[in-house]
Amino acid sequence: MAGFDPVVNIAIVLVAALIGGLIAHRLGQPVILGYILVGIAIGPYCFGVVKDLALIEHLATIGVVLLMFTVGLEVSFGQLRAVGKVGVWGGVAQIVSTIAIGMAAGKLLLGLSLNQAVFFGLLISMSSTMVDFKLLMERGELDSMHGRIMIAILILQDLAVVLMMVGTPLFGTPFYRLAPVFALAIGKTALFIGIAIALGLWVLPWLLGTVAGVRSRELFLLTVLILCFGAAFATYAFGLSIAFGAFIVGLLLRESVFAHQALAEITPLRDIFATLFFVSLGMLLSPKFIAGNWALILEMISIIIAIKFAICFAITRLFGYTYQTALLVGVGLTQIGEFSFILAQAGIGAGIINYDFYSLIIASTVVTMLLTPPLLALVSRLQLKLGRLAVDRGQDRPLEIGDRKEKSAASIPDVVLCGYGRVGRNIARYLEELNVPYSVVEIDPEAIRELRSRGIPCIYGDASNRQVLSLTGLEKAKVLIVTYPDPVPVISTVKNALSINPKLKTIARVHRRREAETLRRLGATELISPEYEASFEFLNRTLLNLGWEKGRTTEILARLRQKGEISRELPEGEI
Repeated sequence: MAGFDPVVNIAIVLVAALIGGLIAHRLGQPVILGYILVGIAIGPYCFGVVKDLALIEHLATIGVVLLMFTVGLEVSFGQLRAVGKVGVWGGVAQIVSTIAIGMAAGKLLLGLSLNQAVFFGLLISMSSTMVDFKLLMERGELDSMHGRIMIAILILQDLAVVLMMVGTPLFGTPFYRLAPVFALAIGKTALFIGIAIALGLWVLPWLLGTVAGVRSRELFLLTVLILCFGAAFATYAFGLSIAFGAFIVGLLLRESVFAHQALAEITPLRDIFATLFFVSLGMLLSPKFIAGNWALILEMISIIIAIKFAICFAITRLFGYTYQTALLVGVGLTQIGEFSFILAQAGIGAGIINYDFYSLIIASTVVTMLLTPPLLALVSRLQLKLGRLAVDRGQDRPLEIGDRKEKSAASIPDVVLCGYGRVGRNIARYLEELNVPYSVVEIDPEAIRELRSRGIPCIYGDASNRQVLSLTGLEKAKVLIVTYPDPVPVISTVKNALSINPKLKTIARVHRRREAETLRRLGATELISPEYEASFEFLNRTLLNLGWEKGRTTEILARLRQKGEISRELPEGEI
């Protein structure tokens, strides 16, 4: 039976992870938290169900390697460019500021040594890509302004953690040896990257092309795994982090035509091993330690949330975004991320921190992750009131970009377009082609600068604010279009617009039944659901490809539209 112990332990961990993930999902929490909590329960410091902790940690290391490999495959510099300067320079400023202030707080408030204080700053500078991405996706806010800013900053953090992993072994090095050790580390890193780029340019395309030509998924997956773990072993041989090697080869593979297939094949394997990684993190946390150090944990959580919220809020405001956007970005990035765990494990290996400090970090991470969803929901509900309060006090300047102020739209438009994201841009382009006069209300400073450079009438501000709407010429406009993906500003915009001009025709974007019913009660003329409209287009294309006549399909679709109201077809959901 002893020979089956590893299999039994892995089976127990996977079953526990499934149970914990299901419970977390049912409670509306990220499944990662379920994995960590069941890890605590089955770990040696609680019920002791799993005995071979070393085995689980070795398997978790595979999860780390695969996770960093897929980060390299998924890194999108286009997402950083989409939000302009705040995505790059704002992200850099957030990381540097958090490290500096976190170091000072660790030294002065928590009484850490200098090395530990610096490392504490590094740990808390990371936020959770998994938690935030899941939250934004569930709330339908991936394309919102605060969602795009958060994702861009998170991508930059994912890139920064690679540099932090490279620099971790330098901690604890005597000052007089720091320069040569640092130079050696940089030299090793540059040499490895040079070799990797050379192989990526000449060997990687040939190898993957040859294997792909065999048309065997198994051989293709095996080749991708060999590249991933081969790079990890190479960096280990160079004295660097194994995660760094996996990231670099993922980054090189992204530039090839095989990137999408590699990501599709490796993702299920990554998710399984990443599950083991998060469960193993929980297994290292002692409930007894939490009970005995709850005051210190509470202090650390308060420090982390205060520092991260203040920095993220201030940076977002400095780049010209509204109080509402800055509040949502600040709250959304307050938690510690999953890559902080990887960094913390590297810190233990380098002797920078001990298991007590590691336990403090794990406990703080779990709590900050748990707090993020309710805090984000609370701020979303309060954002309208907070925004009005800021304007009333003259703190928020909704109509100002740089030194220019718009007192009214340049001309009275037929259409007022609220929101200039992907949907809004397409609508604006078609209105221009049809010579329909329109103006835009948008809270993205980069978009406003672009519109002004083209001579398009526009106003910088939050369209859900009545004061902003009153300056758009709504009294004489014919149609208001609201394209925001976030339901709260959509409802408020329609309500305020109709209070200014009750005869105004309003077309609003919706995602859920509850908000659709609310908008209908307010008097919205038309409701557009991207998902609902896509289903009709799919049906239309299907019938045409089946050989049905175009006139017949048009008639059927019209009848189906008339038969079912949009509010009945949309899924249930809270506003």
